[in-house]
Amino acid sequence: MAETLRNTPPKAWPFQEAAKLAARAPETALFETGYGPSGLPHIGTFGEVARTSWVRHAYTVLTGRPSRLLAFSDDMDGLRKVPDNVPNKEMLRPFLGRPLTRIPDPFGTHDSFGAHNNARLRSFLDGFGFDYEFASATAYYAAGRFDAALRRVLECHAEIVAVVLPSLGAERAASYSPILPIHPRSGIVMQVPIERADAQAGTVVWRDPDSGAFIETAVTGGACKLQWKADWAMRWHALGVDYEMSGKDLIDSVTLSGRICRILGSTPPVGFTYELFLDEHGQKISKSRGNGLSVEDWLRYAPPESLAQFMFNAPQRAKRLYFDVIPKATDEYLANAEKARVQEGADAMANPAWHIHAGRVPESAHSPLSFAMLLNLASVVNAETPDILWGFIRRYTGAAQAETMPFLAGLVGCALAYYRDFVRPEKRYRAADAVERAALADLAAVLAALPAGSPAEDIQSEIYSVGKRHPFAELRAWFGCLYQVLLGQSEGPRFGQFVALYGLAETVALIETSLARPDAAA
Repeated sequence: MAETLRNTPPKAWPFQEAAKLAARAPETALFETGYGPSGLPHIGTFGEVARTSWVRHAYTVLTGRPSRLLAFSDDMDGLRKVPDNVPNKEMLRPFLGRPLTRIPDPFGTHDSFGAHNNARLRSFLDGFGFDYEFASATAYYAAGRFDAALRRVLECHAEIVAVVLPSLGAERAASYSPILPIHPRSGIVMQVPIERADAQAGTVVWRDPDSGAFIETAVTGGACKLQWKADWAMRWHALGVDYEMSGKDLIDSVTLSGRICRILGSTPPVGFTYELFLDEHGQKISKSRGNGLSVEDWLRYAPPESLAQFMFNAPQRAKRLYFDVIPKATDEYLANAEKARVQEGADAMANPAWHIHAGRVPESAHSPLSFAMLLNLASVVNAETPDILWGFIRRYTGAAQAETMPFLAGLVGCALAYYRDFVRPEKRYRAADAVERAALADLAAVLAALPAGSPAEDIQSEIYSVGKRHPFAELRAWFGCLYQVLLGQSEGPRFGQFVALYGLAETVALIETSLARPDAAA
């Protein structure tokens, strides 16, 4: 099976990526994701770790070889500005420029700001069940794990500078060095010209801009760090990173870091470029602007599997990341989880749910009702509590209970929250025209004549038949009438299933109430 997979990898993009890495043939593949802990973990962090984990699992299935995932925190980076989303901002201002692990924690819970954000990152990743090893730049630099690679950077200093300078503006080029010494007194990460790089001694000499004095600093032991593009390349070289993905905004940086990695004597990792997310206006999401939505926002309205489904879909295509994508992503996940129950082999491995659950889709990941259906039910009955929805759900399914169907119970709670915040404020009923009024009256009579407990498919057939009997330009217009006149929205569920869930008598009453509204006469 493994040999067959290697020869013809499944078409799902994680397998295509894994096949690229398999050709590199490492004994133990090292996957890496990077994190800048000057801010808190965000939805992009989830996306990068989730996507890398899917490629890693596909690699294991494809090759049978072991692998590791390193979540690397660049916590020696100097704090450039005070973040907006932290308390006690004023206490951070005197420490601008210092490594994040040498700055007090404004939250008051850890030894440093870097330690606090690292803890948040680990808690964040642990909460989603990711399998990873955590790495701290501060710990690696201080323990000497990069010392040999840093000496190699010193040996190649002039060559690295020559490669990087064409990418810089005149002002930055004047002082550029891949090596950033940490000031022995102020603790600031210095971006200063390097007067002399002594590879034999393992030191650099630089001029203190305040005193004018020359200072000699060892590049080893955490007394210096590297500018981030050189740091990225050095990490690939020192650790033997085999695979790392990054956003489209870092394409030039990946190219430059790859060149530096080769100068150091190593082959850059296999890479994958994913597209950036857009907000509801089609603008790129920016942490500083705060547009888009957070992981916490998403999980208020849908289960984490739906967020994974959104991240899995077409990662190399720009997508809107806003609240209105949540219902579709949720129902896509539910549909894929349902298919996975009967799929085998290559068909299963092409299913996003297979990747999301590392090849083992749990039996509990099931709902007899779509998220859209729950939203529409909540909308029609103006539900405020789960009990209202469960009454209809039990009548429809016969045996569903919140205690025995925790996934459905979670969906019900999410649907209520989404309905309250997004559906209810946007409900807009319209009046039916003469053709629609006649068709709706006809439908009410048909539904009233159906036997109680009629299956959804039979009800759907009758709805189609009613639409065909009346002079609609196309059946889509008939269903648009049902959604807009009866539900107050532009789109809706498969209407036969909705009627089966809501009830025949209740739907007849809904039609009669809609036709009797003061604004319903065309």
